[in-house]
Amino acid sequence: MSYVVDVLIIFLLFALYSWLHSILASNRVKEIFKKKFGSLIAFYRLGFNLFSIASFYLIYELSPKPHLIMYDLPNPFDLLVLIPQLTALFGLFWSFNYICVKEFLGLNQIKRYFNKSYSSELDEELTLTIGGPYRYSRHPIYFFSIIFLMFRPTMDLFYLTFFLLIVAYFYIGSLYEEKKLVRNFGDVYIRYQNSVSRIFPKIPFRAYDAEECVKI
Repeated sequence: MSYVVDVLIIFLLFALYSWLHSILASNRVKEIFKKKFGSLIAFYRLGFNLFSIASFYLIYELSPKPHLIMYDLPNPFDLLVLIPQLTALFGLFWSFNYICVKEFLGLNQIKRYFNKSYSSELDEELTLTIGGPYRYSRHPIYFFSIIFLMFRPTMDLFYLTFFLLIVAYFYIGSLYEEKKLVRNFGDVYIRYQNSVSRIFPKIPFRAYDAEECVKI
């Protein structure tokens, strides 16, 4: 019974984190921030990222840690999990190569603030790049993160619960992301949606037949 309670508490803490993350990522909150603080909106993205990391660490620490072992791989099988993990790390680096990491982190926004150059209302430069891993998965960063987290030499109930919640968070988060992408890129993104799977690549692997880069 205690394990059920522990899992429920983890779920509630993670749900609280997801709710706060979604609220703060919404355009409505950004608009309110910009109305009150003006050009300081340039610092919002970096602050949002730092808050997300800190709050995720907080719920991790606050969560109960039910140490019920699901499996424990013996040697040498425990070393074999390094193969998919290293492959996933390579995939993550490959995926990040197709996005502007500085824009994602919020560093470019701060640079534009000090250069007095604002290119959009919320100081966000949106670019749709369809190339590399994005020709197989609309969210390859989520895909490779799931692969990396899934393969473990030892699995306990706490980690399994957290892993499943993260996968659900990725999927639900992608729904909200894509609503914004459809609003911004219209038919270009809709065609992309109809051709490429959301997270897990289709088997047999078929690449999107056109590489595109659209900037607004």
